[in-house]
Amino acid sequence: MNFDRKNISNETLLDLYKRILKPRLIEEKMLILIRQGKVSKWFSGIGQEAISVGITAVLDKDEYILPMHRNLGVFTGRGIPLHRLFSQWQGKANGFTKGRDRSFHFGTQEYNIVGMISHLGPQLGVADGIALANKLKKNGKVTAVFTGEGATSEGDFHEALNIASVWDLPVLFVIENNGYGLSTPTNEQYRCENLADKGIGFGMESHIVDGNNILDVYNLISELKASMKENPRPVLLEFKTFRMRGHEEASGTKYVPQELMDMWAVKDPVENFRSYLKATAVLSDEDDEVVRAELKKEIDTDWALVQKEPEIVASLSEELNDVYKPYDFEEINHSEEIENIRMIDAISNSLRQSMERHDNLVIMGQDIAEYGGAFKITDGFVAQFGKERVRNTPICESAIVSAAMGLSINGHKAIVEMQFADFVSTGFNPIVNLLAKSHYRWLENADVVVRMPCGGGTQAGPFHSQTNEAWFTKTPGLKVVYPAFPYDAKGLLNTAINDPNPVMFFEHKQLYRSMYQDVPKDYYTIPFGKAAMIKEGSAVTVISFGAGVHWALDTLNKNPNISADLIDLRTLQPLDTETIFASVKKTGKCIILQEDSMFGGIASDISALIMENCFEYLDAPVKRVGSLESAIPFVKALEDQYLPKARFETALQELITY
Repeated sequence: MNFDRKNISNETLLDLYKRILKPRLIEEKMLILIRQGKVSKWFSGIGQEAISVGITAVLDKDEYILPMHRNLGVFTGRGIPLHRLFSQWQGKANGFTKGRDRSFHFGTQEYNIVGMISHLGPQLGVADGIALANKLKKNGKVTAVFTGEGATSEGDFHEALNIASVWDLPVLFVIENNGYGLSTPTNEQYRCENLADKGIGFGMESHIVDGNNILDVYNLISELKASMKENPRPVLLEFKTFRMRGHEEASGTKYVPQELMDMWAVKDPVENFRSYLKATAVLSDEDDEVVRAELKKEIDTDWALVQKEPEIVASLSEELNDVYKPYDFEEINHSEEIENIRMIDAISNSLRQSMERHDNLVIMGQDIAEYGGAFKITDGFVAQFGKERVRNTPICESAIVSAAMGLSINGHKAIVEMQFADFVSTGFNPIVNLLAKSHYRWLENADVVVRMPCGGGTQAGPFHSQTNEAWFTKTPGLKVVYPAFPYDAKGLLNTAINDPNPVMFFEHKQLYRSMYQDVPKDYYTIPFGKAAMIKEGSAVTVISFGAGVHWALDTLNKNPNISADLIDLRTLQPLDTETIFASVKKTGKCIILQEDSMFGGIASDISALIMENCFEYLDAPVKRVGSLESAIPFVKALEDQYLPKARFETALQELITY
């Protein structure tokens, strides 16, 4: 192996040696502990240390790195105390996730590291968002994100590279090509000769690097970092390396031909660098022994500390309290000056006033810039706020949601507009597995609002008409808001943007231009978890949200003899059970109307909650009304049959006469 030190000083060479030796010695300790049954699972990076060590040594400590589970050198290179790492791996409280996630599935703002999730791909988009925030701050910082050759097959990889290229984001996309995705060799993973060639399709600079040569890594990253500061851009790096252990220790390496193992064993990055330093008289045998002794002492001492740590004791309140970041709602009252506007205008006003209020707020979505969005909600925003903050996106919902998470990590607020709520399915993974779980996993909030134009009644067919709130009310960590009136839409959207937690904000398309209301001109907020009582009565409780509120209101106005409480939920998570239970205890009967198909919808959960908490007050079974158990059709006659509006009146009359 040829090492080119260029202008690197002896001091730096020795520092690099200590950096690359430390994770190797830790791993050797872990392998012993695994055989002793003291460590349950381990993802080895033996043979790959030069990549994570070389990159981390170059980047500034305040530059974010997004590693994988074979990048121990990133964590040690950032100076994380070993006892905290050991605590994390052992599920102790002094780790980074309070025992809620294992191994390297964690992040830490203290050390500017953003940990992976097992779905791999989303972290590439997160790097885009972090880099975008750096670009907006004009701080010249670079972001490095790691992935394996297997994950380059994921759609998120291609989406993230495309976004970074289109937006000229200073991201180092690091592929550790170690030959195998668990047991699947590269010839079954892709057909191109080199993964670096994929950069051509994205118009992106790319390099192939000897991932076992720490000086090659260090020198190239040093050059790129300096260049990217002057010329911000993404760079794709394919590091050729090899995994000398199994995917994780239990899987072994029997599927790897022995001659391949022997070939790469000769290329050991630690031993070869050590030999080079000795051959050039930078490192003596005595110095080497001292370094190893010091590192082993640190490892043993910190491991012993962790063994004295108590096991985590389950705390129900702490577990539930950490699902969301605590948020003290700030009630902002409005003046008396009002205007009669449509729902769409109220939403647009909220976005505009929030952009003025939060200079770190970025809106992203397809066609939202000059065109103003599919529904013209952001029309004129580019002229006022500029394209840096009002960003057209490629058609890649998954990576854009992940980028919104990256913006949040790096001190921004983000709004993502789904052109139609139906299209959120292609961004589902980062919403439910990244945004929703981040605070619970490592206390990192996701300051992201996903706007969801939804609903039927416009003859838009199966792919532009769904109301899919139940996909998200099931997911702890998300807040779900679904207003029915312009006044509520503006105040609740303002609150959603202020709230540091991820919010799914549903906007019914049929109400956009049909629903008018007097709305305050200035900025105000409405708290989450507070339903609105639209009508009051004594015979029955009617519960709905979104367009269903108006269908119920029309039915009650048509039947003035029915004395009903009509509750508009407004927010589905958190849910105002206090108002629901008080009304049901008063009326003794309840009917729940939702636009979504019946089975698995939120009406079922509300019904169950009422049965569990108000059973002795009920004079009839709780009634649910929803759409048909089918996709939503296009032709008006079929759509009218699908939607529950006509069936609601019959069901209500049956309940009244029960």
